[in-house]
Amino acid sequence: MVPVVMYCTATCPYCQRAERLLRERGVRDIEKIRVDLDPERRAEMIRKCGRRSVPQIWIGGQHVGGCDDLEAIEHAGRLDELLAE
Repeated sequence: MVPVVMYCTATCPYCQRAERLLRERGVRDIEKIRVDLDPERRAEMIRKCGRRSVPQIWIGGQHVGGCDDLEAIEHAGRLDELLAE
């Protein structure tokens, strides 16, 4: 399975929802970068994708967006394929 990186905070319900979906799809290892603990990491996230909200998710080095974007990929039937690349 490809690497998954998620910029997140501890209390964000969208972060929790995205993580739950990824776990349901068999992802066991998610590199979670807590932007609430380290403001520099939030700045890094913004530089990388231009977005301020969390979660921001990368699958296999490709930015897929936030929770709504991840769910849209799932509903389109492309998430399993993306995770397997």
